[in-house]
Amino acid sequence: MQCRHFLNLLDLSATELKQLIQRAMKLKQLQNTGKLYQPLQGKTLAMVFEKSSTRTRVSFETAMIQLGGGALFLSPRDTQLGRGEPIEDTARVLSSMVDMIMVRTFAHQVIQAFAKYSSVPVINGLTDQCHPCQLLADMQTYFECRGEIQGKTVAWIGDGNNMCHSYINAAKQFDFQLNIAAPKGFYPNQALLKANATHAQLLKNPLEAAANADLIVTDVWASMGQEDEAKKRQQAFADYQVNAEVMAKAKSDALFMHCLPAHRGEEVSADVIDGQQSVVWQEAENRLHSQKALIEFLFSVSV
Repeated sequence: MQCRHFLNLLDLSATELKQLIQRAMKLKQLQNTGKLYQPLQGKTLAMVFEKSSTRTRVSFETAMIQLGGGALFLSPRDTQLGRGEPIEDTARVLSSMVDMIMVRTFAHQVIQAFAKYSSVPVINGLTDQCHPCQLLADMQTYFECRGEIQGKTVAWIGDGNNMCHSYINAAKQFDFQLNIAAPKGFYPNQALLKANATHAQLLKNPLEAAANADLIVTDVWASMGQEDEAKKRQQAFADYQVNAEVMAKAKSDALFMHCLPAHRGEEVSADVIDGQQSVVWQEAENRLHSQKALIEFLFSVSV
C-alpha cells in the first residue's frame, strides 16, 4: 500500500488542511441530522496508547464507530510493545492486520518509527513534539465561530510545548500571526520558531502577546510526565495565567481555547474558561468531527 501519514500539520498541504476542515464541518452537520454515513464498514483502527487520554480515545473510537468501522484500544499493559518488542516489529505486525494506526506516545521518534515500518496510514494522537489532531479541532472551531483565520492574530500564552509547536505549524499552514508569551526556560523549539519567523514571534509577556488578538490559547503548566516539576513550573508560570486582564487586551470578540483538561486558577481563571468568550466545549467535541474527516481523507489518498 502507498499510504500517507499524519505526524504533523506539515504532512498535508495548506489546501488539503482547509478542505479537511470544511469536510469536518459537513460531517458534523450530517451527524447532527441523525443520518448514517458509514463508508468504512469492515475497516479497523488500532489505537496505541503509551500516554493515556480521555478525549483522544473517545473521539477516535467514536469516529470509527460512526463511520461504520471498528477500533482497538491497545495500552502498554496489553501489548508486547510494553514488554520491550521493537517498535518496527510491532508496526509491521499491527499494519498487517488493521487498516490504520493511531499512536499517542511520548517521544516523537516512536511515531516516526511506526510510520516508517507501517504498511498502513499512521496518525499522531500526540507526542512530546506536537499535537496536530488538536489543531484540526481548534481550526474547525475558529472557522465555525468566526470564519477564515487567515490574517488573524492568535496569542499562545504558557509553555512552549507540543501544542505551541503545532500552533507554530498552523500559523504557517493557515497563514495567521502567532504571538507567543512563555517564561524563560520554557520557550518553544528555537529552530522551529526561526524557520517560521514570518508567522510566529516570541514576545515579552502575556499582555503584549494578547494585544488585539482574535484568539487566546493556553495549556496546562505541567503536562503528563512532568508531575515532579509541578512546583517549579507553578513558580515560573505565575505571571502567565489567562485571566480577565489578559482577555481585555484582546479584541472584544476574541475567543478562548484550551485543549483540556484544564486547571482553573492556574493557567486559566475560572471566569475565563467558563465565560462567554470560551469555546472549549465546542473545541473538545470537534476532535470527533475533525478526526472523522482526517480518517476519511487518509483512506481516500492511501491506495
